[in-house]
This record gives sequence, C-alpha cells and structure tokens, in this order.
Amino acid sequence: MSKRGLPTGIKMRHDAHYVEELARSNRTIGKIIPIEKIQPNPDQPRVEIGDLTDLTASIKEKGVLEPLLVSPSPEGGSWMIIAGERRWRAANLAGLEEVPCIELNLDEKEIAEIALIENMQRKDLTVWEEADGLAALSSRYGYTHEEIAKKIGKSRTTVTEALTIAGLPDDIREKCRRFDISAKSTLLEIARQFDEKAMHDFLGKITDKNISREEIRRKSRPKEKSQAEKTASTKTSDGRKNSDKNVFRFAGEENDFNLEIRFNKSEIYEKTDILRALKQAFEKVKSN
Repeated sequence: MSKRGLPTGIKMRHDAHYVEELARSNRTIGKIIPIEKIQPNPDQPRVEIGDLTDLTASIKEKGVLEPLLVSPSPEGGSWMIIAGERRWRAANLAGLEEVPCIELNLDEKEIAEIALIENMQRKDLTVWEEADGLAALSSRYGYTHEEIAKKIGKSRTTVTEALTIAGLPDDIREKCRRFDISAKSTLLEIARQFDEKAMHDFLGKITDKNISREEIRRKSRPKEKSQAEKTASTKTSDGRKNSDKNVFRFAGEENDFNLEIRFNKSEIYEKTDILRALKQAFEKVKSN
C-alpha cells in the first residue's frame, strides 16, 4: 500500500450521486494532498463525528478508498473539506501523511449544499443536524422549501417538517435531548404545539417511560368530551342539532376577509385545535 493512502493499482473513485453533476459544470482535479494542509469545514452540518475505531482500522489496512472533496483556500497552499471529514480524521489516526482528494472550485453556497447533501445521502446526520443544516440553507442563502427539496432530492414535505423542527426553542431542544427524544414524528408533535408553554406542557405528558408513538399522538389531541357534553354542544339554543359542529368561522373586523377551518375529527373542536390549525397554516404560507 502506498504511504499516500491509496493501494497500488486502485484508482481514486467518487460517488456519482453528488460529484458527477458538479464535474460537468466545475473544474475538478484529482490529487494527493498532505493531511496537514487540509482543514475541516467550520460550517460542517454534522456535529457528532462518532466512533472512528472501525474506519481507522479499515484505512490502516486498505487506505482511503474514497477521496475527500475539498475546496482550495483563497490564499492558496491549503484546502478546506467539503465532504469526508470522518475519513480525514481517521486517516490522521491511522498515521497517513497524505490522502486522495477531489478539488472543486465552488462558492460558499455550493459548499454548504454539497456538505449537507453528502451527509444526508449517507444517513450520517442526526435529526437536529439535518434540521439545522436545511435551516441554514433557508436563512443564510434565501432558498425556498421547494428549492431546497430539489437540491437535496427530498420531498417538500420532508423539508418543511425538518424546518419546523429547526424552529424549536433552545430550552425545548435541551429538554428533548435530556429525555433522549429524537424521533422525528415526536419532535414534530412538539413543534406543532401553539406556543412554548404548550410545548413544555406536552413534553411533560410524554416523558413517561415506554410511551408509544400512538400514545404520543393521542396526547397531542385534546381530551375527548363525554357523550353528554357532545350531545349538548351540538345543539343550538332552541334545541336544534348543529350540523356545523366541526367548522370554525371568522370574519375580519372590516369584513375584508372570511376564514373557515373545517375539522375532519368527529368530536367537536376545541380552542387548542383552532390555534394549532392556524399555526400550521401560518407555517405553510411562510414557506411559500
């Protein structure tokens, strides 16, 4: 095996899913670069590097089979990692002096895109890292949900859900981490509560051990009324049955608009149902 990290006779390879398209529109150069001249990306979406033991052992035996993606520094003489930080760290631990790289001339926006895409396609990101990475594309570069979805090859719904999670307040995030709450479906239920107090209250309901996903969904809904309460509230003052028990209507103060929310649930809606519906509608409009 060569001290450069690539076994003799094995060519550098790269995964078509994120490099080949770039190669068509950008100047790419395959080269061997000294490890000390490579620096990690300070905006790397992945925060948790994880255990490198197995990867280090593999690199010691076979070398770095997949090159790092790097971008040259403006000053010259050094490179920043776009993708492959775990391989770079493991190569350091394995004692390699040089690693195979593919140099790409990209702007800041493209670097952020590729760093996020590479990690997402490898399924290396936590739910928090994915959410914050997508939020950075949205806030820093002004991408719409639709644009992000096209760039990362995910559905718009997936992007919107991730950005909803990214909007969770810091104290709610900390509480979720403390109770090891990381399931995307659960975090979405928390994020869809109307305000921060409601989020804390909801978290208090689901921190019991061994609670199931269905129980979490059930706890996110208001407590169901008794049959007597339902019957009484579905009638008007003269005793006639109200056929619009699942519809909330509101007219603007100057009659410049009318709002109607029609609920699919069989029971009568509560105030919290209206607030949650309005919040979700607001998030949808904001994403367009």
